[in-house]
Amino acid sequence: MSKFSQYTEEQLVGLIREGDAAAFTAMYDKYKERLAVRLLQLVRNEAYAEELLQDVFMKIWEGRAQINPDLSFKAYLYRITTNVAFNFMKRASKERGILAQIIQSSTELYNHIEADLLRKENQRLIDRVLTGLSAQCRQVFVAVKLDGLSHNEAAERFGISTHTVNNHLQKGTRYLKGYLKSSGELPLLLVLYLFS
Repeated sequence: MSKFSQYTEEQLVGLIREGDAAAFTAMYDKYKERLAVRLLQLVRNEAYAEELLQDVFMKIWEGRAQINPDLSFKAYLYRITTNVAFNFMKRASKERGILAQIIQSSTELYNHIEADLLRKENQRLIDRVLTGLSAQCRQVFVAVKLDGLSHNEAAERFGISTHTVNNHLQKGTRYLKGYLKSSGELPLLLVLYLFS
C-alpha cells in the first residue's frame, strides 16, 4: 500500500508541482490503465498507445509547475492525453503523405533511369550489330525501324526512292536475322520491335 493512498488528489498535485517524484509515481499508477485504454481507443494500436502514454506523463512531469491545483487534475490528464493522440495522428498522417510522395518520386525516377539505361543498352547493341551494313542502309534502317519514319519520309530525307528504302529495309532485316541466328545476342523483345 502506497504512503500516498490517504492523500487527496489536490494534495498529490501540490506535491507533484513541487517536484515530488514519488507522488508523481503514485498519480501515474492511479491513472495509467485508464489513460492507456483511452489512447488505445484513439490510435487503435497497442504499441503506439503504450508509447504515447509515456509521452503524456512526460508532458505532465515537464509542465508540473503550470498545473492549476484549483482545476480537475483528471480533466487535465484527459485533455493532454487527447492532444497527444491527435498530434501523433496528425504527424503520422503528414509523414505518410511525405513517405508516399518520396516513394512516388523515387519510383518515377527509378523507372525513368531504368528505361534510359535500357534504351542506351539497346542502342549500343543495335549500333554494334548494324556496323555490318553499308552507311546508307544503316541510316535508312534506323530512320524507319527505330525513329518511326514512314517509307515516304525516309525516301525524302535521304533523297532516294521508296523502292530503295524497301530494299535497304529488306537487306537490313536479312542481315539482322542472320546475326541473330549466329550470335543470339539481341533480346527477343527488341527483335520483335525491330521486325514489327
